[in-house]
Amino acid sequence: MRQKLRVAAYAICVRDGQILLARSPAQDGTPEWVLPGGGMEHGEDPYDTVRREVEEETGYRVEVTGLLGVDSAHRVFRNGFRPPVDHHGVRFVYEASIIGGELRNEVNGSTDLAAWHDLDAVPGLVRISMVDIALRMWRERPATGRLAEALE
Repeated sequence: MRQKLRVAAYAICVRDGQILLARSPAQDGTPEWVLPGGGMEHGEDPYDTVRREVEEETGYRVEVTGLLGVDSAHRVFRNGFRPPVDHHGVRFVYEASIIGGELRNEVNGSTDLAAWHDLDAVPGLVRISMVDIALRMWRERPATGRLAEALE
């Protein structure tokens, strides 16, 4: 079984009761909302990753105002006749404030739309579970940087 480790950094940007999200196609092509952020490049610090990724996906420059926590997910993915992949994802969740730039959509990237959403509307959005995990970290601000129980 092939093993894969993916380390990523994401930002929670909330202002005036709204959260900044990006839209990305799921594996089946269904559009779903995600946090701005993504995978670290080799040798890159997660702090730099989140700032780079937010700007790439939304057009905004951000100031990182805090580390909310780290989420770790371990799963085995099976895909037809291909060998299974033992996947471990480690995701840094930062809080960030917009300090410049203008909202725009990413071109030729992993997302196709960036938008502000009312916090109350998030439960009705088609979204990945990481959005809920990060919002819970933002609301609860766990002292250990880890939620008491993981969301799946």
